[in-house]
Parts: sequence; C-alpha cells; structure tokens
Amino acid sequence: MARRASSSLHPGVFIGIAVAVVIVIIGGKSLIKRKPAGFANVNPLNIEEFLVNGNSMRGNEYSIEGKIDEKLRWTSTRGQVVSMLIKSDKGDELIAVEIPPDFNNLNIEREQRYSMRVKVRQGGIPVATAVNRL
Repeated sequence: MARRASSSLHPGVFIGIAVAVVIVIIGGKSLIKRKPAGFANVNPLNIEEFLVNGNSMRGNEYSIEGKIDEKLRWTSTRGQVVSMLIKSDKGDELIAVEIPPDFNNLNIEREQRYSMRVKVRQGGIPVATAVNRL
C-alpha cells in the first residue's frame, strides 16, 4: 500500500503570519493615535483684517489656531465664549470665539491649543462650527 505524503505547513508560513499580525497591530495603533485632520479646505482668518472690521467678514468660514486664554462665559443652553490667543504678524492677539451648545460635550481647557473652524456671524462674532484639540 502506498503512503500518502504529509501535508504539514512549512515553519516559514507561521513566521510570515506572525510578522503580518504584528504589522497590522502596529499600523492600527498608529492610526488611532493620529491627530484629527486640520481644516485645510478653509482659509485661515486674517487677524489684522478681522480686528479692523470683523463685520465685513460675516457669513464666511475661516480656520483659527491658538491657545485658550480665558473662558469668558458658559451656560448649558447658550454655549460658551472663550478668548483665544492667536499669533499674527504684529504679535499675539486675543479674540473672543463663541462655542455653541452643540460642543458642550467637549472639555475646553485654559492654556490648551485648539484649532477651530469658525463662521463669522452678524456683528463680526466668530462662532465655532468645528473644534479640534491640538
């Protein structure tokens, strides 16, 4: 009677599978730790122009990046107003940003850096439409 050949896997296959699993785990961890994407499709806010006449920018969306200086006002129904320290060509400038109650689940902290997409409303008041902590 003829013997059948053994069909065991080669040890190199096991090593290849183990290496692939390690690569997938490391790749997954690096994707999880990645910071959220910035607002590349939105123009940055020109601080000098905004301080001269912010009302002329109403209805437009801009991106800002800076450090929270103070939390000026907070109510659960109306959101909060914070002052942000933003770097400009003429030095650091403070502007107030309204953060609507849609973002009440965020823990906005003083002295932390944030990137925001803001829409300038009537009166030249920037209102956050998206918030990312940096």
